[in-house]
Amino acid sequence: MARVKPIPLFLGLALIGLIILTSLAVWRINWLLAPVGSAQDYEIIEVHVPLNSSLGTISGILEEEGVIRNALAFALYARYKGYSENLQAGNYLLATNMSFEEILETMQQGVILKEGHRFTIPEGFTVEQISRRLEREGLVESELFLEACRKFDYTGEESRFSFLDSVPPGVKYSLEGYLFPDTYEVEEDITPREIIEMMLSRFEEVFSQEHRMRAEELGLSIHEVVTLASLIEKEARVDEERKTISAVFHNRLQSEQMPFLQSCATVQYALGEVKPRLTNQDLEVDSPFNTYLYPHLPPGPIASPGRHSLEAALYPAEVDYLYFVYREDGTGRHYFSKTLEEHNYYKSVVQRSR
Repeated sequence: MARVKPIPLFLGLALIGLIILTSLAVWRINWLLAPVGSAQDYEIIEVHVPLNSSLGTISGILEEEGVIRNALAFALYARYKGYSENLQAGNYLLATNMSFEEILETMQQGVILKEGHRFTIPEGFTVEQISRRLEREGLVESELFLEACRKFDYTGEESRFSFLDSVPPGVKYSLEGYLFPDTYEVEEDITPREIIEMMLSRFEEVFSQEHRMRAEELGLSIHEVVTLASLIEKEARVDEERKTISAVFHNRLQSEQMPFLQSCATVQYALGEVKPRLTNQDLEVDSPFNTYLYPHLPPGPIASPGRHSLEAALYPAEVDYLYFVYREDGTGRHYFSKTLEEHNYYKSVVQRSR
């Protein structure tokens, strides 16, 4: 029986090195071909491609604008796929989460950006505030937008907005909280419904499957998460306090002794106006949105929460606080406390500093 000769050490090491180098090369190629952004975190970038631009020029523009990672990889891919002679000049809106194939198809078909309009909806805006902002931007009439919100039907082809299924009857606007605050680029002749669909689509992108699974872990519906996040959005002034404020609300929701959230922001929503300070009479307004009179969460969101507030609602800080009061010292921060005695002390501190 013939003996199998062992592989010399240097050949073994060389083989291992070759395997490692090959793995690194494959990883590098996949990284170069992958989109810059993700499905949840991406940018929309306007790209101008001049007339008579070569494939090399177009690739360089896309890399410089941050749409792709590497111009050479893009050019080689375009040639391999047979796109290199068919790319058109023009102005394009390209997302950083688009694949090479999607970018090339867009630029081959000549889907060129029309004269557009960019607008921003801040975090914490209500549906009515959004409607007024859109009217000031010259895009739609406020009342027409509100009417489109009231009558919005997402069944049939719009079934992708099924996250609205958990919205209960009786809320003023079923879309309150779901028109995601962000910067958008639209055409001048856009309709109210198209704006609504665009903002709901953005919410669907941000509120990922991971977020939905976390909501289930907490025993909350999507609607309850968005409602809680809207309270956090209106109460928090600095980002680092969002999860602590969320913890206060979570702790109260889980407490049999203190089920009232006592959020001033919900009272202001019930009143339909924002007051610097609420009176005792204000706190007695009879509305299911008054969390001083009605326990647990209000029937629906009181504003459109941003990404950070949604995440704070799902991942509260691990603290035992039950109270907070705004410091009114210009820092945007709150005093947090575990007992009513502590809370009353901090309230007196705030009152003395006014």
